[in-house]
Amino acid sequence: MSALQLLSVVIPARDEEGCIASTVQHLHLELDLKKVPHEIIVVDDGSTDRTLCILQEIAKTSPYLRPVQNPSPHGFGRAIIRGLDEMNGDAAVIMMADESDDCRDVARYWSKLNEGYDCVFGSRFMKGGGTIDYPPIKWGVNRLANTFIRMLFRHGLNDTTNAFKAYRKTCLDGLRPFLSPHFNLTVEIPLKAIIRGYSFSVIPITWRNRRHGIAKLKIREMGSRYLFIVLYLWLEKYFSRGDYQKS
Repeated sequence: MSALQLLSVVIPARDEEGCIASTVQHLHLELDLKKVPHEIIVVDDGSTDRTLCILQEIAKTSPYLRPVQNPSPHGFGRAIIRGLDEMNGDAAVIMMADESDDCRDVARYWSKLNEGYDCVFGSRFMKGGGTIDYPPIKWGVNRLANTFIRMLFRHGLNDTTNAFKAYRKTCLDGLRPFLSPHFNLTVEIPLKAIIRGYSFSVIPITWRNRRHGIAKLKIREMGSRYLFIVLYLWLEKYFSRGDYQKS
């Protein structure tokens, strides 16, 4: 594969005024230090606080930052898709706005993609990875959901539901159209990539619970949506007869 030229980091954000500035600035410093050519696209998903104002103020003196607004209807998945539509890079990393994802791992994703992989997935639950202050109930639900997905698809990945992943643009183009308007997009993209035959590697990553604001993921609301997209892609895997496979 050809060498990559520009990394687009896509960050959906809603009511993150307490942390969005440090997320963007720390990420830029890390990527600049590692000499990773990059742009940071933060998609404001209908914030009611000063998130968008803070981003616009930073962007005045920071050409690497591109604040984008996601018009109604809102949704975590819709915000990510909006960011992917706006990207100028030939690779993308999807990252959370609350600094729960380690910006050092973004540089590692870039290096791994440049080895020729279509996708790079991070796992918090493999040797070398880890979590800090993970809520016990959320941890239990996460492990059950990922075990269920792994049994259905037999892919060996133990952290499918984590949003923090990296993709070449050619891979993302081959996965469209995206169906998930909410957090279930975090499952749709990697599962589509795997079942359609795109190459991937898995690296250990670190996750830390947010220090500011309130988590947006509501497990009770998302259960049926996750199940829908998982079963939809299970049908594609076993009944599409390879119609959507990577050419």
